[in-house]
Amino acid sequence: MGPTASGKSNLAIEIARHFLVEIISVDSAQVYRHMNIGSAKPSAAVQAEIPHHLIDLIDPDSSYSAARFRKDTLSILPEIIARGKVPLLTGGTMLYFKALQQGLATLPAADETIRCELEQQAAEQGWPAMHAVLNQLDPVTANRIQPNDSQRIQRALEVCYLTGRPMSDILNQQQRNHFPYRMLKIALQPSDRSKLHDRIRERFHQMLAAGLVDEVRMLCERFQLTADMPAMRCVGYRQIYHYLKNEIDFSEMQEKGIVATRRLAKRQLTWLRAMDDLHCFDCLDTQLSQQVIHFIQKSYNPI
Repeated sequence: MGPTASGKSNLAIEIARHFLVEIISVDSAQVYRHMNIGSAKPSAAVQAEIPHHLIDLIDPDSSYSAARFRKDTLSILPEIIARGKVPLLTGGTMLYFKALQQGLATLPAADETIRCELEQQAAEQGWPAMHAVLNQLDPVTANRIQPNDSQRIQRALEVCYLTGRPMSDILNQQQRNHFPYRMLKIALQPSDRSKLHDRIRERFHQMLAAGLVDEVRMLCERFQLTADMPAMRCVGYRQIYHYLKNEIDFSEMQEKGIVATRRLAKRQLTWLRAMDDLHCFDCLDTQLSQQVIHFIQKSYNPI
């Protein structure tokens, strides 16, 4: 686990070359077909060398959820183990990690009447104002949601209005499902946040040079995409989508993409700080892979 640009994928490949593992992607962008550059999806050659799972599951005009991730992963785990391998879950979608280990609380179904009312209010006041309302009703949830994340703000407010309780309370109090495996949790964290920011900036420029704008253009031509669809809310994709719609210029797109990625990294690190039983390593250390492989050799016992 770790923030974006911390080197998770490269480390996973090094681990796979030392141990009998199969990699399960824990990435909410890599589930989409055709979204290759911006999601830093492993190459076809790497996937041919090392088995990967939960990549290229759906088209960008569809949606995927933490609940589906948990269901899919729990079905894959015994298959990998039966082949004499160890599942290596790798990615930065922290909600997926949490859902897998703790399960998901049952929340009320969507209510179209309330959703229409919320959308009307947002049309009049804007989603940042709705985020401020959520902050009054459920500050814990509001702290995890960006002020322009319309889908999550709407859902959190909807739950508050339907139940009369903050969604965070419901999620904390409801019993979670048991995860029947022992986990060795390895977290990559930067000793110097500014150096991680440098990596983020460099990687975003590399993605642009590799053709990310053309990738998003192809997606828009092939699928009926809107800015509110989950695929287009992925960092990088959102900003390029707005650029292709002539809403921002190229320079602004670049800066917004980098800033959004930094904010994502900050949220991922916040998730990590709330997790327990972590074995933390400095993602900036030049000896990272050797350190982690040595640690696994000392810690590993067959499942």
